Amino acid sequence: MTFGHTGFGTPDPSYGFDGPLDARKTTLAQALEGMWGKTFRYLYDFGDAWEHSVKIQGIAPADPNIGYPRLLDATVMQPPEDSGGPWGYAEKLEALADPAHEYHEEALDALGDDHDPNAQPNIDMIHASFAALAKKWAPRTRKAN
Repeated sequence: MTFGHTGFGTPDPSYGFDGPLDARKTTLAQALEGMWGKTFRYLYDFGDAWEHSVKIQGIAPADPNIGYPRLLDATVMQPPEDSGGPWGYAEKLEALADPAHEYHEEALDALGDDHDPNAQPNIDMIHASFAALAKKWAPRTRKAN
């Protein structure tokens, strides 16, 4: 993630001294301080270069009755993992739409014949997945001996 000129990520010794700050040593709340109304960049999957721009439209105190993280809105489904980045995914969609395309069969194998890039995300299902992850990652209490 990059906030202004400050990047956060997983430390990599080969990155040199100008690499990102260790994301494990700050909270998202600390990184977002002063960011209201601003945009930050988030790079998902360095190899495929999925870059997202996230605009902070508001920061509210946590509600103990709501599970986090929380998706507020989404416009389309995400592409499948390892789909070749934005350009590779666009090429696969082009091939999928054209049965005469040289790579149509490859696109079918990668995306499936029922792939709809304009499908609306099931936000309730996404929240259920988030809740399952939160439960899995929650601190566990130790049993007394």
